[in-house]
Order: sequence, then C-alpha cells, then structure tokens
Amino acid sequence: MDIWNHTSLSDFILLGLFSHSPYDFLLFSLVLLASAAALAGNIFFLLLIQADRRLHTPMYFFLSQLSLMDLTTTGTVVPKMAANFLSGRRFISRGGCAAQVFLVVMVGGAECFLLAAMAYDRYVAVCHPLQYPVLMNWKACCLLALASWLGGVADSMVDVGMVFSFPYCGSLQVDHFFCEVPALLRLSCADTSLFEDLVYACCVVMLLLPLGVIVASYARVLTAVIRMPSTEGKQKALTTCSSHLAVVSLYYGGAIFSYMQRASARTPVGDRVTSIFYTILTPMLNPLIYSLRNREVGRALKKVLGRWGV
Repeated sequence: MDIWNHTSLSDFILLGLFSHSPYDFLLFSLVLLASAAALAGNIFFLLLIQADRRLHTPMYFFLSQLSLMDLTTTGTVVPKMAANFLSGRRFISRGGCAAQVFLVVMVGGAECFLLAAMAYDRYVAVCHPLQYPVLMNWKACCLLALASWLGGVADSMVDVGMVFSFPYCGSLQVDHFFCEVPALLRLSCADTSLFEDLVYACCVVMLLLPLGVIVASYARVLTAVIRMPSTEGKQKALTTCSSHLAVVSLYYGGAIFSYMQRASARTPVGDRVTSIFYTILTPMLNPLIYSLRNREVGRALKKVLGRWGV
C-alpha cells in the first residue's frame, strides 16, 4: 500500500515533548540522561549475558529479547526527538513517521507475548523442574521468542497500513514527540471511528490474553512455592518471580492506561506522559530490576569486572 496516498508531499511536524518554557533545556537534559541510562543498561545487560556461560539459560535468553525490544523502542523515539529539539526543526518525513509507528507498535505487541512466555518459563521451572530441560529446550525458547516478534510484526503491519491509508488534508502538526497512532488519527480529515474501535478491541485482546497466561502461571507458581519445604528454595523462586512481576507491572500499568482508553477519553498531554513511561522509563528500569536482586547477575558482574581488573 502506498502510504503517501491522499496526502501532500510535505512532512509531518512533531510539536515535541516540551512547551517552550524556561525549563525546557533542563527537562530535555533529564530525558536525555534517562534515555542514555536505558541504552547503556540494556546494552551492558546483553553483553553480560553473552559473556557468562552461567547466564546461557532460557530465562536469560528471554531477558535478552526484552532488552532488544527496549533498545528498539528507545532507539526509535529518542534520537529523532533529540535532533528536532537541538536543531529547532520539527519535521519528520512520512517514511520516517511510518517507520516509527511500525517499530513502536511491533515492540509493544511483541513484549506482551514475550512477558507471557517468560511467565510460562517460570511456571515450568518451579512447578515441573524435572521436565524443565525437555519442555524449555532451546528450540522451544526460540520458537516462543520468534512467535512474540511475529505477533508484534503482524499487529504493526495492520496499523501502519490503515493509518497511512487515511487522508491528511488539514494540519500536519502531530501533538506528540514521535509518531504514535492516536496522535496521527486526530489529524485525519476522514472518519476514523471504526478503525479506532478496531484498535481498541485489538489492544484489549493483545493485552488481556497474555495477562491471563501470566496470572494463571504465577497463581500456580505461588501455590508451588507455598508448599516448598526449603526456605532457601522459596526465597530463590520468589526473588526471581518478583523481578518478573515488577517488570510486568511496569509494562502493563503503562500499556493499559495508554491503550485501553477510548479515543474520546484520551488527551495529547496524557499520551505524551504515558509515552515517556514506556519509551524511556521502563527500558531504563528493566535492567536494574533484574540486576539488583539477582545473585546470578551479581556473580556474573563480579566475574566480568574481575577480568577487567576492577
């Protein structure tokens, strides 16, 4: 589908994150610092997993996929936002806008499915430890990760195809700091209500079905942990699972607030705030959550630092 149909050749204009106040540069510096921390943290986490063979397990394989998704989200949004702010130019080409929509929606959908796969992994590890090597072999892990990415790709292809099939014959000023579907639909001079209802329904399904798997998995895990005779085993299981539940809460908190609202209830300011949450803050916090309370990551970090003579 030609995404330039029904539109002029002029670019979209991103109004940005800030409101031309005296504190803009300070706020921009904070956002940039958080983004740099998110990129550095996820890259370091990936390198740490690669460097230590003890982390070559299904759980850390899924965590490496989560880090790749976080890097994709932050890398898609922040560089363009920073370039526009520093240069004073707010333009983004239609191709660039379509790429942002595609990548952000793809990662959002893929992360839903990946978090469900991670919950299933913890369920098998805790409730069926003897069958774990068979049920969660490398082929199964790769298929689950691939299915997560493909689910996100399918969702994003539909969104991009539909959003850029609408005519944009009025203002091309996007009241956002990147191209997001709801912000673009506000600019269309066609009736987008049917598509907005479809997006809402898809978001409900893509969020609630994986959430159902997560809740069911952890209900079984909690039951198994309560029955464990070993205090050390309980502590290890709860530490690992609590880290994952913290990540799930971060992701679903922002996603439900952002995507499970009707279009009539959304505001540009609310969209910008929730977008900061899932494009910058969540990618920054995820590596910290899995590192601070995880003994395996701590040992791997000491080993790597020891090699460097630190």
